[in-house]
Amino acid sequence: MTPRRGPLVWADEFDGPAGAPPDPGTWWRETGGHGWGNAELQYYTDEAGNAALDGAGHLAITVRRTDPELAAARYGGRGYTSARLVTKDLKSVRYGRIEASIKLPGGRGIWPAFWMLGMDIDRAGWPGCAEIDVMEHFGTGPAMVYGTVHGPGYSGAGGISGAVDGCTSLAGDFHVYAVDWEPDRIRWYFGDTCYHTVTPADVGGKPWVFDHDFYLLLNVAVGGTASVPPDSSTRFPQTMLVDYVRVYAA
Repeated sequence: MTPRRGPLVWADEFDGPAGAPPDPGTWWRETGGHGWGNAELQYYTDEAGNAALDGAGHLAITVRRTDPELAAARYGGRGYTSARLVTKDLKSVRYGRIEASIKLPGGRGIWPAFWMLGMDIDRAGWPGCAEIDVMEHFGTGPAMVYGTVHGPGYSGAGGISGAVDGCTSLAGDFHVYAVDWEPDRIRWYFGDTCYHTVTPADVGGKPWVFDHDFYLLLNVAVGGTASVPPDSSTRFPQTMLVDYVRVYAA
């Protein structure tokens, strides 16, 4: 199915000088190293070394291995630092096309994602708020991309997921990852290829919770229950480059 694009609602093209922070009117940085519900191995910081513009029109989210003494002193003993950028309370979306052009990092145990959470998370909790994973990529499969929804009764390993094989390592070039989100349907795209669709009929009689405002997230995790830990083959630093994020009306 051909991707649908209505009028552009908002976008971030990540233009600016090298080292500048992402637009604070759109993104803020969640910080911490408590595992984020998935036993992840990184500490998310608010430091430019982990998230900054690269001066060439991209946002760079960089995973770094930390010195053990520095990790103990500043990062709760976590052996890696990274960044998690969110638009919560700044930008939200309900329905339409949400897309990003991203060059992914590559390496065992590196878990980049572009995704959305319900704005009601503080009241409803997770998974009651619902989650739409526009793109997840795991270092165990360098060409595989996953799109998933999570909601009450179909969360975590029970999320409703689809995948596409990009046929080559996704770390080599930029690709567009997107969802077309309608009141009764969500479609996932890799470039112009629709590879996954979820409707209320697919959640098995459980609540369809994709009818309210969501916010966007960009992050790179390390390890975790949905991934694998890095090994000696994993090179650091690892960087996810984001060329743009665009939101179009339905």
